[in-house]
Amino acid sequence: MAVTALQTAATGMSALSQQIDIIANNLANVNTTGFKSFRANLEDLTYQQKAQPGVVSSNAQTPSGLYVGLGTRISNTQPDFTQGAPVSTGGQLDWMVNGQGFFKVKLLQQLNDGVGYTRAGNFFLNSNNQMVLGNSTGVLLDPPIVVPTNATQIGVDQNGVVNAYLNSSATPTQIGQLQLANFTNPAGLTPIGTNIFVESPASGPPIEGQPGTGNFGVIQQGTLEASNVDSVSELVNLIQTQRAFEMNSQAIQTANQMMQVVNNLRNG
Repeated sequence: MAVTALQTAATGMSALSQQIDIIANNLANVNTTGFKSFRANLEDLTYQQKAQPGVVSSNAQTPSGLYVGLGTRISNTQPDFTQGAPVSTGGQLDWMVNGQGFFKVKLLQQLNDGVGYTRAGNFFLNSNNQMVLGNSTGVLLDPPIVVPTNATQIGVDQNGVVNAYLNSSATPTQIGQLQLANFTNPAGLTPIGTNIFVESPASGPPIEGQPGTGNFGVIQQGTLEASNVDSVSELVNLIQTQRAFEMNSQAIQTANQMMQVVNNLRNG
């Protein structure tokens, strides 16, 4: 019946509309430090079984059944944790994880036990000389690193050892040690905005360690990780999704015209 076609095409328009929202968010964050793009995964819905396969009729077995699908929906969004391109800034508080791992930051206690994870490494010093993430909330780096007021220069090596040169001393003083976190399933992390992810049951618990050990990446100072959004691919996906949306719209119009024809036959 044309009614089924109307409902089926409507599910397509709804799913494709959400897919366009996801693509638009990727494009909006093409210049966001450490941003990871998302992909919409679609799945088909249930089927109406009009005839079973393998039924014996007239001494012959039907090779296939008759099924009418009821549309589609978005099953999930899959983040792409491919590393973004390094962008050299020269800033002494601009750090990048070259390889696997997330910086840890302190959140409000009611958010994931107060711990968040980020690939953005644009850090600042707050009024208490504590290192904070350069987002709209200025969350503290975890473990905390406090820079002495008489520090003239800050450095971090590839293993995450943070040093400061105090006054005119030529010898650096260690003021902290970075810890990175990784996850068995990073795609299961929950994005909460402001360049931060939090743990979820799907991600598994964090695996922590020092940069440059095990599977953890190394730290590059004076460099930031760019967004991994491929704007060309996203624009192609946007056009394809728009065309698919238009075709589903056409299917609704066609089904409506068919229903009008049937209605006219009944009234004729």
